[in-house]
Amino acid sequence: MKITTARSEAVGWAVAAAVLLLLVAEGCATTPASRPSLPSSERGRSELIKAAQQVLVDRCMTARGAAAPPPQEEALFGSGRAELSVTLATGYTVRTHTDGCLAQAQRFLYGDQARWFRAEVIVNNLRPQAQARLSEDPGYRAALARRAACSDKDTRCVRASGLAALRARLEPARLAEVRAAHRREITTYDQLRDRAVHRAAGLLATQPTPHQKGHTPS
Repeated sequence: MKITTARSEAVGWAVAAAVLLLLVAEGCATTPASRPSLPSSERGRSELIKAAQQVLVDRCMTARGAAAPPPQEEALFGSGRAELSVTLATGYTVRTHTDGCLAQAQRFLYGDQARWFRAEVIVNNLRPQAQARLSEDPGYRAALARRAACSDKDTRCVRASGLAALRARLEPARLAEVRAAHRREITTYDQLRDRAVHRAAGLLATQPTPHQKGHTPS
């Protein structure tokens, strides 16, 4: 994420304006007397949250006097030892800070940064966890050994190992198991993301256009 001064502020307004155009394109125009309507597609929802987060981060970095290039990474991401961590079933640990501008933006959008961080990390790693479970299947381990004995250029050997076909057959069931085991985190993820979409729409609906701010995006 690149944070600059006047130039990036103008670009930030352009991003926000582009997202508002996306809302209109999806049939989600707003009226002054009602709440902002929301995009229906996942892409639109993601872009909406991303644009609002950029506005919040830019605002925070400017307030901290840390937006001048190069941006101060500690102000953006936080400093010292990471306060939040999630260890996945695969053994990998993901950590993040709570004192940076990015964390502040997430608290505004999601309400509870710690809950969002845990839910997001787990939901984004459901497939790797499912793939890790494949090694519990003896047939898969045997196919993996056959594939390891092949040269990468020997496509006939790779195909004959049966690894790809076996993975395609077994992985959906393993993924369903993992999703069932993390139903609570998936529900939290959906709830907090929905909250963020509403907060983002409300925030961007109040942002003046670059013309109103006297900026000319370039």
